[in-house]
Amino acid sequence: MREKELRFALICYGGISLAVYMHGITKEVWRLAAASRAFHDGAPLTGAGAVYGDLLAAIAARSNVQLRVLADIVAGASAGGINGIFLARALATGQSLDPLTDLWLDSADVDRLIDPDARPLSAATKFWAVPIAGWMMKKRGNAIDRTVGEGAQHEVRAKLSRFVRARWFEPPFGGETFTNLLFDAFDAMDAGPRGPVLVPGGQPVDLFVSVTDFAGHSVPLALNSPARVTEDEHRLMLHFREDSRTGARLDDVPGLVGAARATASFPGAFPPFTLRELDRVLGARQVAWPGREAFIRTQLPAGGESDPADRVLIDGSVLANAPFRPAIAALKQRPARREIDRRFVYIDPKPDYRSISFGKPAAEEAQLPGFLPTILGALSEIPREQPIRENVEAIEGMSRRIRRMQHIVDAMKVEVEEQVAALFGTTFFLDTPTVARLEKWRAKAQDQASARAGFAYAPYGHLKLSAVIEELASLIDRLLPPEGAVHQANPRLALWDEARARGLDRISGKRGAGASGDAIVFFRTHDLGFRIRRLRFLARELDTAVEATRDGRDPVCEDMREAIFTALGLYLDRQGDSWLADLDLPADAGPGDWIDAIAARRDLRAVDSEADALIAAGLSAMPKDDRRTLLLAYLGYPFYDIATLPLLQGEGFDEFDPIKIDRISPSDATAIRIGGAAAMLKGVEFNSFGAFFSRAYRENDYLWGRLHGADRLIDIVASSVTGDGALAGEELKAIKRRAFHAILDEEEERLPKVKALIDELRVEIG
Repeated sequence: MREKELRFALICYGGISLAVYMHGITKEVWRLAAASRAFHDGAPLTGAGAVYGDLLAAIAARSNVQLRVLADIVAGASAGGINGIFLARALATGQSLDPLTDLWLDSADVDRLIDPDARPLSAATKFWAVPIAGWMMKKRGNAIDRTVGEGAQHEVRAKLSRFVRARWFEPPFGGETFTNLLFDAFDAMDAGPRGPVLVPGGQPVDLFVSVTDFAGHSVPLALNSPARVTEDEHRLMLHFREDSRTGARLDDVPGLVGAARATASFPGAFPPFTLRELDRVLGARQVAWPGREAFIRTQLPAGGESDPADRVLIDGSVLANAPFRPAIAALKQRPARREIDRRFVYIDPKPDYRSISFGKPAAEEAQLPGFLPTILGALSEIPREQPIRENVEAIEGMSRRIRRMQHIVDAMKVEVEEQVAALFGTTFFLDTPTVARLEKWRAKAQDQASARAGFAYAPYGHLKLSAVIEELASLIDRLLPPEGAVHQANPRLALWDEARARGLDRISGKRGAGASGDAIVFFRTHDLGFRIRRLRFLARELDTAVEATRDGRDPVCEDMREAIFTALGLYLDRQGDSWLADLDLPADAGPGDWIDAIAARRDLRAVDSEADALIAAGLSAMPKDDRRTLLLAYLGYPFYDIATLPLLQGEGFDEFDPIKIDRISPSDATAIRIGGAAAMLKGVEFNSFGAFFSRAYRENDYLWGRLHGADRLIDIVASSVTGDGALAGEELKAIKRRAFHAILDEEEERLPKVKALIDELRVEIG
């Protein structure tokens, strides 16, 4: 049975009080990942998890594909940022999201969020504001009458009255109040149940949180003249990672709280965030923060002489409501042990409903906007609603390059195999591969590939050289932080000067045939990228050309895969900063000193011998025909690389399959009802603050979040298998009905305010 991974990169939009709805969706993503892990571990499954397990079993029975589902990249802004943070931590640690649900339902309430200093002290506080609140709530056709059931109308009116009578011209919600609620949420997760980690061993989990740097920070910009200028950048992306290979952990709870508090600092509702606020809360809770200096160093940009603790951060969705870009960048260097179906899944809680609407009624939208709507739209609504077309086009461009690469590799395979076979003669396939033989065969294959490439080798070689120099320059920048903007450019210029002094600008040998002697020595000493690409290619060939021919799991193939990824780990370790962290070089060391010191510390020649030993042992245990297939791929890789690296513009992608994009929203989940956010969600009221005013609102939105999440996730999982192995439409409908009823059964006792809705849904689902 063929193994395949369906990997999610989740992009979570902002949505203000629709954070509760998004909690329902992200909880379903977590539940699906947990069900996939339990299904493959043979662990028992209950409730909605059992339905997801049955979905995977049905796919296996129909298509002969063992599908594993996981989420390993999460990026979010504002309300989506908060949910993304909790989801990423649950994926990386095995913690449960269940304890958060009661906190969302109880604590995401206007009475809990209002700053203690802003709460009306009595009914007489701001008595002159009572008529305003009364007019808002009593005018004909008001939102409360239209959308709130009789049982919740009194609650909403009372809370809206208190909210209107809170302080004006200052944010009504408390920053420290919000920060404390976030700490309570992490405490609840820590105290809750814990299961297995929901990503495979060695698989990193990347979390990106968008925030807005209110004052901005200077970034350098290279021009023709003047050569260097600076401009203010306000977008800021906080990055957290869990990676067992490097020791990175998603365990900096104060840092995660700070990120959640900052990304959701909606202008006007919450005060801006600074680390001073977090320090006060930590002091009051008597919680230490050992990672404070590391957080400042890695997450906050340098700001001249000012204290980073004073940097003002506000809502991330102001400038980056859909943080696709960092998620795309995270695709590089991700381990791939089997066939990958990579999906970018973005969660948009209201694609058909504006976050903020101060404009005219729909019937008058053709008229010019007035004075205030124009200002508010330009400052807040338009940046927040900016479409994602450029991100989608970037992903599609990447997918096109990957598809072209696949076609090129497939078209080259016969010719490359013939070239390699001709190089080594008939004894090539009879000899047992040893470390010495593999080393000799590799060197010969690389030399012949470069020589036979002719004039095509020069651009390929310069592309490789450029990648190595840029990697070294980035390393030096990180290990020896530049003192100023101008200094930042010097390492690259100096490294290129050193490369020219070493004759590396003449990349080709005599008469344009193959690499020069200097280039060969340099690449054998420094070219980590080629070695990593080759092993990933070998892993792919093992999956598609060898294991695909098996009827079941083959221990020999498993051992070979383990050998490949153990060898790959040797190189990946040396790619990380931690391998070079204690490199002892003076601040005035020249570029040549850096090049030689990095080469000595990495010692790639010695690693090559270790890797050859692992690969040779794995190959020796395989049947002769399979050994031949993998040897042809391993030794023939230089031929493939010369053809494909320029196509990929110097980037080596690890997941060699096109990327697909899916959306989860109320407009897409139509198995139960249609009509989008306006027809089902209560949080869209009051300019998307609605769910803060009613427990019934929050229960409604949370329940729809789970149902919509299940609806769309079942579609996405099923779409991973196409053709004859795809599940039939009626079978999918039956699975969805079971999932919906399981969710209602799980939530009915927890959601007493929406019992009538649950009863209606049971009838509609059937």
